[in-house]
Amino acid sequence: MTPRSPLTDDAAEIGGAPGIIAVVGPTASGKSDLGLEIALHLGGEVVNADASQFYRGMDIGTAKLTLAERRGVPHHQLDVLEITDEATVAAYQTGARADLDAITERGRVPVLVGGSGLYVRAALDLLDIPPTDPVVRARLEAEATERGGAVMHARLTQADPAAAAKIPPGNVRRVVRALEVIELTGRPFSASMPTRTFRRPTLMLGLLPPREVLDERIAVRARRMWEQGLVAEVEQLLARGLRQGRTASRALGYSQAIAHLDGTMTAEEAIDDTIRATRRYARRQESWFRPDERIRWFDPTEHGALEAALGVARAWLTVGENGTHD
Repeated sequence: MTPRSPLTDDAAEIGGAPGIIAVVGPTASGKSDLGLEIALHLGGEVVNADASQFYRGMDIGTAKLTLAERRGVPHHQLDVLEITDEATVAAYQTGARADLDAITERGRVPVLVGGSGLYVRAALDLLDIPPTDPVVRARLEAEATERGGAVMHARLTQADPAAAAKIPPGNVRRVVRALEVIELTGRPFSASMPTRTFRRPTLMLGLLPPREVLDERIAVRARRMWEQGLVAEVEQLLARGLRQGRTASRALGYSQAIAHLDGTMTAEEAIDDTIRATRRYARRQESWFRPDERIRWFDPTEHGALEAALGVARAWLTVGENGTHD
């Protein structure tokens, strides 16, 4: 029997509903737990939007919920890629939207959970994914390696000032992607950037603890991952070709564990570097989600915050069943 949560069980009362509920925010903010509670008590299934959790075998370092922790709730877009595969927004968009629609067709509530901002937008918003060409991409990446990210960003500024203004110079991967799209389509990359328009009725709930709390959670999580066997997990993944996985091998915690196994970092240095890198990533996630006025924010450290978030979701679904969602 699935154990009850301290939150109110409303699944039978809500039934199927046409809307999507999304739970977003920075890493270590509690998204997985809230998403699970919503799915448990409002009759839902979870669709993952954390890019690192796409990979089979990348469990400890991504804080992926175990089968037992999922408590019988179906989870989709987990373990869908081999570690040698490259995650792409286009492939995710197709798969995630199919999952969201199928969950609704089953009379269940789709609950999208994750902090990978562009993947969240690809699943929820009107977004046309531009084409890609591995030859063009490889050439631009080689040029970025040779000439530096600042030179590539300056080129993007000349070709598409609007896109350059939104992409930091340090995000070389996105700069290269923008230049690739411009070359392939002859149109500005900014013309294909997502707009904040949902493709289906959607409620977005955001979790954001105080910064000092989040920083401490990140540090505790990083150390716990090493205690739980992250290095052994990485050793197994290396035997399966982790170094050949361009996306997977760069994931937070995994690149540091590889460096430790290679002898270029001590365990303590690898842990500290993971903490610093994860905190920087959390800041970028916050910067991505903060401007989106559609998100209802909650501080999970406040008493009753998660119950309040569940109440908002329940009320929103009930309104949707009455046919009054915008």
